[in-house]
Amino acid sequence: DALTPEQKQKFPPISPDFVLELMSPTDSLKQTQDKMQEYMNNGVKLGWLINRKTRSVEIYRQGQEIEVLESPAQLSGEDILPGFVLNLQTMWK
Repeated sequence: DALTPEQKQKFPPISPDFVLELMSPTDSLKQTQDKMQEYMNNGVKLGWLINRKTRSVEIYRQGQEIEVLESPAQLSGEDILPGFVLNLQTMWK
């Protein structure tokens, strides 16, 4: 309700609490990391950058250093997506 009628007609200036980026083979790691940082700068609370090529996940959280996991079996939605778990075992095969 806080959006103006014009904002409601266009892309609203809001951010989700959670984003997930799954890198494609043609994506640049640096550009995708920059995109993740832009998300965080705009208020996203939790972000996952999944890189199938390196079998790694970068976890972005507000006010914290980026955490890098190597071939994690699963990811938790933590307090942003309570109860959500993403199973990654088949992704690494």
